Amino acid sequence: MESYATLDELKARLDWALDEDEERVATSALEDASDLARGYGRDWPSETVPRLVRTLVLKAAARHVKNPGGYTQSRAGDETLAWNDSAGHDAGSVYFTRDEQALIKGLAGKAARVWSVPITAWGGRRNGPQRDTTGYVPVEGSSEPLPYFAGDEPW
Repeated sequence: MESYATLDELKARLDWALDEDEERVATSALEDASDLARGYGRDWPSETVPRLVRTLVLKAAARHVKNPGGYTQSRAGDETLAWNDSAGHDAGSVYFTRDEQALIKGLAGKAARVWSVPITAWGGRRNGPQRDTTGYVPVEGSSEPLPYFAGDEPW
């Protein structure tokens, strides 16, 4: 599948010229980020992908190209490298943050929504004394409930 962004667009976001190996990593990062965007969102045709999705793909790919190991600390003097679990299992790979994932889901129409569902009380009081409705089921469009038990006595 085609990437949602080009290598030239990614190069424009970096402050150094990529060598041959870095270009290979950057191309793979663009493909991975595009696949993730399809997974969180949907499979947009490349010519109609939302601009924000393209931006997020470039951002995730640039994050990976700048720091492919996912390090959070580096010291040259004592050869110290460190990383933490802030990115979880995604450290050192192409990933979208939770906010970026939510943006992509929203653009794809997959965002969480609140729905309203009408409910009706079963066996509630209606203009008079309560009748024992044990063993009866209400029937839509009828004033009489349907018996739902075997024998002469309920349950």
